Amino acid sequence: MPVVSIKLAGKLSREQKKAIAEEITATLEKHADKPARYTYISFEELPDENWAIAGVLLDEDE
Repeated sequence: MPVVSIKLAGKLSREQKKAIAEEITATLEKHADKPARYTYISFEELPDENWAIAGVLLDEDE
């Protein structure tokens, strides 16, 4: 059973999440022979203040 966890800064729309979930599920089904009904995907959206790149918080780079 594949479990895919996606963490990202900011937010995605419901439509974006649906499209991403469909494509990841289809890819696992096609290339790893994993049935779609057993593929679990979670999205974790975090505020920019909780992410840093090169020592700089993302909300400081606005």
